[in-house]
Amino acid sequence: MKTLKAAAAALSLLACTTTSFAQAWPTKTLTWVVPFAAGGPTDAMARDIADKVAKQIGQQIIIENAGGAGGTIGAGKAAKANADGYTFLVGHLGYMAAAPSLYKKLTYDPVKDFEPVFRFPDTPLVLLVPKASPHKSAADLIAYAKKNPGKVNFGNAGAGSTSHLIAALFESKAGIDVVSVPYKGAAPAMNDLIAGQVDAMFDQTNTALPQVAGGRLVALALTSKATMAQFPGVAPLADKALPGFEAATWYGLYAPKGTPKDVITKMHQAYLKALGDKAWTQKMADQGIRLLPEAQYAPDAFAKHTAAEIEVWRRVATDAKITID
Repeated sequence: MKTLKAAAAALSLLACTTTSFAQAWPTKTLTWVVPFAAGGPTDAMARDIADKVAKQIGQQIIIENAGGAGGTIGAGKAAKANADGYTFLVGHLGYMAAAPSLYKKLTYDPVKDFEPVFRFPDTPLVLLVPKASPHKSAADLIAYAKKNPGKVNFGNAGAGSTSHLIAALFESKAGIDVVSVPYKGAAPAMNDLIAGQVDAMFDQTNTALPQVAGGRLVALALTSKATMAQFPGVAPLADKALPGFEAATWYGLYAPKGTPKDVITKMHQAYLKALGDKAWTQKMADQGIRLLPEAQYAPDAFAKHTAAEIEVWRRVATDAKITID
């Protein structure tokens, strides 16, 4: 009887402690791990959203950049973090959907080791070339690459990154052979593209737009099926160059498995409140970022999306024969 009473008391104490924690959270600064270098598209979107969410929860959110291996190093680090509600991972399709099919060994499982918190808006990509490039359209680039296999270099944010995956998909669909040049993040890759050190690159619309508008790079095509007002005169690849081609980067916030459900709920609610800022969401839309129906931002919907995307990119990796040692 004493043992039962002691067990009941312990459970009661645990319940009280958990409730107290949930009510008090957050009491200190939070960390969002971004597995790429500062200045790239993942980092830019993470900082923007973190700033808005931080105002809702009343605590600062610090971005920790942990680049390398296409984002898998940072993701692995976040998976091993304490599930105390103060460390989160900013994930995207590269290391949270494609990685299980690309890498023989991963230090984490995107489904088993994380709790989805909320999904970010999606972002299409744009095919970019240097200002002095001889290629004036996607069709020109494809035609040249077909005649000169292995002569076109595509920069990317790292092996397994979105820019790498979309370029590999483009290569497969176009029936060409290009050279992949990985960098530790999109920003250094973009710098070399501007300098003409690489021939082309896929980058997200929101980070590519300033470079294109400033005349430093030329946009040849979009990965969206529809044209975008922000890129006048730039046709989707699906129009003529590669019928049916469509791709976009998706992002989201994850927590280490075991993070209190109340914390996840509060983070999701804070995010929805932030999205109520119409001036902010319009700014995202103006950059070509695609807002989603509210239901798709929810933790359960994001969990289903993650699992489904793992299967989608498994097929893509198999068809395109993409593997990373």
